[in-house]
Parts: sequence; C-alpha cells; structure tokens
Amino acid sequence: MTEIVKPTVERDGETQPLKLVPLLTLGLALLAVSCAAIFIRIAEQELGANATVFNRLAIATLAFWVLNSLSQWRRRSPLDWQDPPTYHLDDIVQLIAVAAVSSASVVLWAQSLTETSIANSTLLRNLTPIFTSLGGWLLFNQRFDRRFLVGTLIAVLGAIAIGVEDFQISQEHLLGDGLALLSAILYGSNLLLVERLRSRFPTSTILLWRCGIGTLLLFPITSLLEEQLFPQTWQVWLAVVALALVCQVLGQGLLVYSLKQFSSGFIAVFLLLEPILTAILAWLVFAELLNWTNWLAFVMVLSGIYLTRSSRSATQSVTVSTVSEPGTRDNGTR
Repeated sequence: MTEIVKPTVERDGETQPLKLVPLLTLGLALLAVSCAAIFIRIAEQELGANATVFNRLAIATLAFWVLNSLSQWRRRSPLDWQDPPTYHLDDIVQLIAVAAVSSASVVLWAQSLTETSIANSTLLRNLTPIFTSLGGWLLFNQRFDRRFLVGTLIAVLGAIAIGVEDFQISQEHLLGDGLALLSAILYGSNLLLVERLRSRFPTSTILLWRCGIGTLLLFPITSLLEEQLFPQTWQVWLAVVALALVCQVLGQGLLVYSLKQFSSGFIAVFLLLEPILTAILAWLVFAELLNWTNWLAFVMVLSGIYLTRSSRSATQSVTVSTVSEPGTRDNGTR
C-alpha cells in the first residue's frame, strides 16, 4: 500500500512553497545543459553524431564510477551497519529502460539536425513538456491542476513562437522532423522514468547505469556506422570531455537531483528556457538580432514557468512504502 507525500511545508494551515535553493540548482543545471550545442558543434568537426554521443557517455560513465566509489568509501566505517542497496528485477528493468530511452533520444536529436533545419528540430524538441504531462497522466495516473496546465500551454506556445518564423514545412525535412518529434517523446519518457527511480536511488547511481548501459548499447552501432570512433585533435578531445563533464555529469546530474524536489512535468517546462538562453547568448556574443516577437515569446515562456512553479503540481510526488520488507531497512533503496 502506498501513499503520496509532497515535500511542502505546512504553516498556519497553508502550504508553503519550496525554498529558492532548489530552483537555483535547477537553473545551474539549465546553464550547464545549454552549453551542449557549442561542444557538439566543435566535436562534430571530426566525429559523427553517434561517435560524439558515445564519447560523451563513455567519459561520463568513468566520472560517475569514480563518484560512486568515493561515496561508498566515505560511508565505509565500523559503525556503518547500513544494508547495501538491493536491486530488484523491476529496478534493473527500469534502469536499463532509462539508459536505452535517454541514449536514443540524444542520438535521434543529433541525427535530426543533419536531416532538417535547426529551427525545425528545436521547435519540435520543445514539445517535450506536452509528452511528459500526457505520459504521466496516461501511464502513471498523475494529476495536474488547472494552473499547471495553463502555464504549460503558455510556455510551450512561447517556445514555439521563438522559432516559428524559421520553421519550414517541406518533404525534404520530413524525416528530420519526425526524428526530432520522436526525440521529444523519448526525452519526456526519460524524465518520467527517472522521476520514479529518484525516490529509490541516488543521482550518481541512476546516471552511472544510464551512461554505462548507453555506452554499451552505442558501441556496436557507432563501430558499424562511424569511420572514426575517437577524436584525433586535442581541441575535439576538450570538447567531448567538456560535453561529458559539464553537460552530462553536472547538467544532467543536477536535473536528476532536482527530480526529488520538482515533478518531471515542471522540469520539462523549465527546460524551455534553454532556447531563450541560447538566443540571448547569440545576441550578446554574435550580435544576432532579436525582434519584438522574440521578446514577446520570452515573456510568454517566463510567465508560463511562473504559473507552473506556483501550482501544486510543480512539486515532486514521492511514493513511500508503508510496509517494510522483512530484514531490511528503509535507506532510500529497495
């Protein structure tokens, strides 16, 4: 038997919002993830899409293995009688599913950029919040209040408006558009799966499985499809290392960590700030023009995020078992 517990504070009969620190953590994750496009552009001077993702996951796997080893070493003491984590069959299946879905999403998105325009790919990728909320409702019986749904709709429409002027409908872009749309669906599924695992496993464990299995899945595919598996110049090596450590370890790590405070639906909406951040950086660094439509779209996204953040559906729901298994302790894993 389970019950749903929300991490909010009851005070004077009213539910108080979460503190600012988790939101700043999510903002740092967004900043780290936003750097991916720059590093991918540099890496793809020598490597294909599959090889770039393979190197990203392989280096990140090593980093998370080191972090997990250090964490276990710090907890190891004569006074530590805590039971080791136990992996049940459904846990292993979900961890493998997260790795497969996440890796497929990244590869499909990278491939879509070679088959369609950046504007088309980005716009379709921004539909992720719709698929996250829809999947949570259909598969996991999640409920969203009216404020959250309205905020999500406003934010998605704002994100679409950012690139709608450059959106092109043509038969030659059909394959790339389909890959971008499928990537958005898979990324939304990834957030939902990680949200369920986050209540039972620490961030580094989830990401170690995700990156490790993703590396194993991509190795034969990359070996067959790509002529070059590893970078040849130090500049591209720096790019793939930064892609792994900044975007995967720091960015994705903080995103997974934030799923203990926020719902997957809210994080999907919050990530709509990424194209805004990219556009503003392009404006500051490359002097790219931003018209009044762009600024209106920015306001719409920010307004939508504010509405979703102020709703009850933005907080993370954690499933807590009311019946403990014999001979085990509730230490965050099963």
